[in-house]
Amino acid sequence: MQRVHLIMGSSSKVEMNEVKEDERPHVMVVDDNVVDRRIAERLFTNSAWKVTTAKNAHKALELLSQGKGAHANINYQGPKIDLIVTDYCMPGMTGYEFLKRVKESPDTKGIPVIVVSSDNIPTLIKKCLKRGAQDFILKPLKQSDVNNIKSRD
Repeated sequence: MQRVHLIMGSSSKVEMNEVKEDERPHVMVVDDNVVDRRIAERLFTNSAWKVTTAKNAHKALELLSQGKGAHANINYQGPKIDLIVTDYCMPGMTGYEFLKRVKESPDTKGIPVIVVSSDNIPTLIKKCLKRGAQDFILKPLKQSDVNNIKSRD
């Protein structure tokens, strides 16, 4: 069983050819493995998502914080992110630590986060869901996983 927990929400679908560029949902994919990151990027792109990728959690936090600091004087708000998909096992900052940071920030706590991992460990899954992950998906990420996410958009 690949799906562990489902995002709650409406089940309305939008056909790809009806989606305008600026109306597409925007996902941030965070994974230190370049192959997994590119696969996720392609799967989401095929489902009419705008995709931003980050090679680690630190880079993702940097991208999420755009609009502050040096950019504050020009009122830049950075890209609106509708969903974050993060690997669990990454060097420097794990996906769990990244999830905690996202959910503790008033600026990002409302962004749904999905954790992906090749580790099917019930305690790990429960820990992530308890901390605020909307979903936990076992790798490898597949088109059907992305389609299931999209159908709840």
